[in-house]
Amino acid sequence: MATGEFRVIRLHTRYRRDLTEERTREKQRAEKLLESAAIKLSSVVTDLHGVTGRDIMDHLIAGERNPKVLAQLARARARRKIRELEEALEGAEFFTPEHAALLAKMLARIDRVNAGIDELTEVIERLLAPYEEQLQQAGSMPGWGRRSAQDAIAETGTDMTRFPTGAHLASWAGRTPLDNSSGKRTGRARAKKGNRYLSGLLGETAVAAGKTQTREGARYRRLARRRGKAKAQVALGNTQLKVYHALLSSPGMRYTDLGPDYYERQASTRRQIAHHVGKLGALGFEVTLCRIPEPDQAASTPAA
Repeated sequence: MATGEFRVIRLHTRYRRDLTEERTREKQRAEKLLESAAIKLSSVVTDLHGVTGRDIMDHLIAGERNPKVLAQLARARARRKIRELEEALEGAEFFTPEHAALLAKMLARIDRVNAGIDELTEVIERLLAPYEEQLQQAGSMPGWGRRSAQDAIAETGTDMTRFPTGAHLASWAGRTPLDNSSGKRTGRARAKKGNRYLSGLLGETAVAAGKTQTREGARYRRLARRRGKAKAQVALGNTQLKVYHALLSSPGMRYTDLGPDYYERQASTRRQIAHHVGKLGALGFEVTLCRIPEPDQAASTPAA
């Protein structure tokens, strides 16, 4: 059971996440509205609601329909795609005043939600100010930022004695496989139900960590190749919570990465040799191994 202080903090972080999800849905509605008018802007710009995309949408609402004029509104790296933007905006002639009115309402709502998220973030920063050390600890993990750390601490609190081990915390959060078996019968494996806010957070941090050149990134990519991305997210979320538990259980500790080659270094030399020789053999090659002499031995060998 969370303390009264963290229940109040949790109300704010959960509402911020709800607003963030609502903002995402509204952005998707705006994208579908543009596509209904044959405007494929999202296929060219990385962020439809970035500086370039927002400027183009504002000009569409104002009545501009010339694709060449609209494409010239591109900023920064988007200016390299002027030709692609012109092609994506060829449907601007089908963008009616009714489309413009709806898009204006959607953008206004997105702006209001953004303002609400910013206000909540200021309050959350103030409420979590006494726990800056724990925020720094959690934020030191790959794939985690300050907002991820805030959301996690709001859900779990900072007292890790409530969970005897990191595995207990992972089980409470629903980041462990559900044992669905009876005798010889084994049902379909799936993750346990847990804290949905923490589970959503861990899904995001796992994907973000999977893109990094770290030990956690290597673990995600290895699992995703063999078991699929969904199971890799659950497994890496489990690992992250165990690391999180260890960090918050040790004041002053920061995450120390073991490197993206951690698993290769863990495997013995003999296992690596057998693996690579087997792979080459499967491709139809016969392999002869010859150890490279040490530098000292090579230097002492007389020239022929």
